Amino acid sequence: MQESAGQILLQPVAEIPWFHNVILNQKLKSPAQRLWYAKMTMEQGWSRPVLIQKIESDLYHRQGKAVNNFKATLPPPQSDLAEQAVKDPYVFDLMAMAEGLRERELEAGLIDQIQSFLIELGVGFAFVGRQVRLEVGDKEYYIDLLFYHLRLRCYIVVELKTGEFKPEYAGKMNFYLTAVDERLRHADDKPSIGLILCKAKHRLTAEYALRGISTPIGVADWKAPALPEPLRRSLPSVAQLEAELGVGGHNT
Repeated sequence: MQESAGQILLQPVAEIPWFHNVILNQKLKSPAQRLWYAKMTMEQGWSRPVLIQKIESDLYHRQGKAVNNFKATLPPPQSDLAEQAVKDPYVFDLMAMAEGLRERELEAGLIDQIQSFLIELGVGFAFVGRQVRLEVGDKEYYIDLLFYHLRLRCYIVVELKTGEFKPEYAGKMNFYLTAVDERLRHADDKPSIGLILCKAKHRLTAEYALRGISTPIGVADWKAPALPEPLRRSLPSVAQLEAELGVGGHNT
């Protein structure tokens, strides 16, 4: 019986390609982590480069770590599934995104690399649109990024921030989720979930901001790997690009 249980436990390792197992053995000392990455590889169909990136970005310890109010706003098992669908921090391989990036530029960069962005978000996310328009009353509002999660069966509203988390972001997200549920949600869909991605956050501030809010919201950091210094020096800054293109000035 013990042997049978061990065989079941090791099944993901046996079902992934041999070279993937070589990577797991070379890069990981913990058997529990090897098994976890093998299971994720089997479920999500990771290629070898993706598996290496996930290990090097320490996905094992990031999964399910976002500040959230899911247990207070969603019934089980939806709350548990939602919690595992978010992570902290998110690591975006944006290559050449300079310091001081504005939110629209970050958003455009992610959409340009939507495939790698979706891989980092995780299995189940389907891209719906960018700057999705919502008309409420006599005003127009625009959601940064809208996804539909195929496993959770709900819309995921993503707001991107290039600075530190502020409590008022939770109120704005609550408004967006209410509007999406009223305007876009189908009768068979589960309640929409919000994800606020910031450059940084104070965890306790985020926890306080989510208390008392009735819509499910997660707050997580995002980061991009730093470019090598020689390459960073060779890239023009945002200000230089604007000057070169005449953006924000008057053409003569």
